[in-house]
Amino acid sequence: MGGACSRKPERDSEDSPCRGLSRRFCKSGSLKWWTSSFAYPSVDFHLRKGDCPSLLELCIKKINEQFLFQQDIDRYNSFSMLPRDISQQIFNKLVCSQRLTSVSLEAFRDCALQDLDLGEYAGVNDSWMDVISSQGSSLLSVDLSGSDVTDFGLSYLKYCENLLSLNLNYCDQISDHGLECISGLSNLTSLSLRRNDSISAQGMSILSGLVNLVKLDLERCPGIHGGLVHIQGLTKLQSLNIKWCNCITDSDMKPLSELVCLESLEISCSKVTNFGISFLKGLQKLSLLNLEGCLVTAACLDSLADLPLLSNLNLNRCNITDDGCEKFSRLENLKVLNLGFNDITDACLAHLKAVLTKLESLNLDSCRIGDEGLINLAGHRQLKCLVLSDTEVGDTGLHHLSGLSGLEKINLSFTVVSDSGLRKLCGLTSLKSLNLDAHQITDAGLAALTSLTGLTDLDLFGARITDYGTNYLRKFKNLRSLEICGGGLTDAGVKNIRALSCLMCLNLSQNCNLTDKSLESISGLTRLISLNVSNSRITNSGLQHLRTLKNLRSLTLESCKVTAYDIKKLRSTHLPNLVSFRPE
Repeated sequence: MGGACSRKPERDSEDSPCRGLSRRFCKSGSLKWWTSSFAYPSVDFHLRKGDCPSLLELCIKKINEQFLFQQDIDRYNSFSMLPRDISQQIFNKLVCSQRLTSVSLEAFRDCALQDLDLGEYAGVNDSWMDVISSQGSSLLSVDLSGSDVTDFGLSYLKYCENLLSLNLNYCDQISDHGLECISGLSNLTSLSLRRNDSISAQGMSILSGLVNLVKLDLERCPGIHGGLVHIQGLTKLQSLNIKWCNCITDSDMKPLSELVCLESLEISCSKVTNFGISFLKGLQKLSLLNLEGCLVTAACLDSLADLPLLSNLNLNRCNITDDGCEKFSRLENLKVLNLGFNDITDACLAHLKAVLTKLESLNLDSCRIGDEGLINLAGHRQLKCLVLSDTEVGDTGLHHLSGLSGLEKINLSFTVVSDSGLRKLCGLTSLKSLNLDAHQITDAGLAALTSLTGLTDLDLFGARITDYGTNYLRKFKNLRSLEICGGGLTDAGVKNIRALSCLMCLNLSQNCNLTDKSLESISGLTRLISLNVSNSRITNSGLQHLRTLKNLRSLTLESCKVTAYDIKKLRSTHLPNLVSFRPE
């Protein structure tokens, strides 16, 4: 969000021009994903009073204290004499802080490292592969996603015969010839080749030898139609992702019937129809099925009823209507059901009332659901997540949800719910996440929510919250993510936010009256990972107040009087963990 004044729920897209930041996380705007998306392990440790650090922790901490500048790193010719645990931690720290270079990488030659997580790391190419392969039989996991490694570079991995996990997502220069280079890695249990235009159906024949594969990811590989026949012998396969492969048709489903251990199958946005789904009847262990955007109707439920363990079903953006929805009654073990963006009404919910007794998550985004339909959800006390965004639900309908004491997350964005309706949510004491993107929500609505002290995520994008209303935020001591965008906040209102010491994500964009004083007010929120104060009156002078936010990894100050040069200067001197910033 940040750059827009309003939002509309829409299908996620991974298309993005960003290179320095993983394409998995390039959604603009809401940055809640920063709280859990960083895979690089940190070696920092925090001791409770009376605890004593181990010698290993002390050693790693001391070594990393020496690496304040790049030239200090390059003084070390080799870490191979160190115990593997220590050299592994040093490697992780350098990657996390973006200080690993082709020069410093050489020091890790022959260190017997086990895990090399270089996904989306800048500069990785074939010249790095010699040192990577020098880890030999010790190497268990490699992530080269988004790199410039080619087929030739991949040939180095043939010396790493114990490799278990290999991620080559978004590696544009790897083709069928590259797959030949890894054909001998028969111990591989996980292989990911997302978004590769060069892999063909014929090239997939090489995968038939990887008999120990448990997880295979071919998302957005447009040339694999007809190639799935080569994986039908991978009887240990438990997870297969072929979503966003619009070349996939019904004929590709038949080979999958042989994958008897398959537990998770994602085939969204393909040309698969009800006929293709009929080939899945024999997958008795299948528990997750993603059919988003496929050409299926409610008639496919006849085939799905033969899957006894099916618990997670995504029918988002399919051709589901009320016609045939009574067949949902046969899916008695469903725990997660996504029916978003389908032409269903309250009549469909009536079929869910009595039979889906185990349902924990229900998505009805952009369906023709109104207040009367919600009465059918009143008995689902095990429901934890409910998405009603962009529906016709209003204040009256929320009365039917008041008894769902186990509800932890509810999305009411783009509904007609107003301040008075929010009072009916006061009894949902388990609620942790609440999305209220709606212009009709005001300070009064926020006041009605103050009993929900367990909230950790609160989205008030577009709500008419004023400085006075921010006084109520003091009640939400556990908030980790807060968005108040497009409102009428001034520096006075931001002063109340500084009491929320648990905040990790803060989005205050579109509040055009905020100045450098707001940055001073939040300078004590040292747990912040992402901060967005776009379209405000922030200047370069205000950046000094961010020096204390050592954990900050994303900073967005678009349409402010701030230059990329000054943000880079701040990062180099005070914010070493900052990965993404705008302007850039």
